[in-house]
Amino acid sequence: MDEMNRRLEDMSLEELWEMFPIVLAAHDRQWEVWAKEEMDGLVGVLARYSPTISHIGSTAIHDIEAKPIIDILVEISADVDWRGVRGEMEAAGYICMSSSANRMSFNKGYTLDGYAERVFHIHFHAVGDNDEIVFRDYLNSHQAIAREYEALKRGLLPRYRNDRDGYTEAKSGFIKKILDIAQM
Repeated sequence: MDEMNRRLEDMSLEELWEMFPIVLAAHDRQWEVWAKEEMDGLVGVLARYSPTISHIGSTAIHDIEAKPIIDILVEISADVDWRGVRGEMEAAGYICMSSSANRMSFNKGYTLDGYAERVFHIHFHAVGDNDEIVFRDYLNSHQAIAREYEALKRGLLPRYRNDRDGYTEAKSGFIKKILDIAQM
């Protein structure tokens, strides 16, 4: 696994996006089960950091199409040893995709042959930095808005199939608008 992770880490973003295009799939109730299992595993890996762990992203929004990638938010104290957390996550088989002073992102389920059956993005934020939960909860409470979000994603897919950053940026205006409404 370490050799595979090193090979994936050495690929350019363009190579990764080509190998792992954005796809949307019908909502699958199994995503909730997989999220729970992965979160339970993360509790074991991260127990000493007292994390708050939540299923976020489109796979956590009921009945809309989503990339079949389970997004999980791990909130930890800003005061913990973030380098130690990174080391423990990498030792547990996760690939660190980005790291800054108060955020980290890890992937699991990417193989040299493409996506594994279960794919995860684990997002680490400082406690309280959790707009993703507000967004998820708002869309789950407002099905018409969730359908608008789904339509937006479908519309963006042809242009951004192999450009995750562009796809994420193209959704950001909608997400900000919903967060502004939800946080009023």
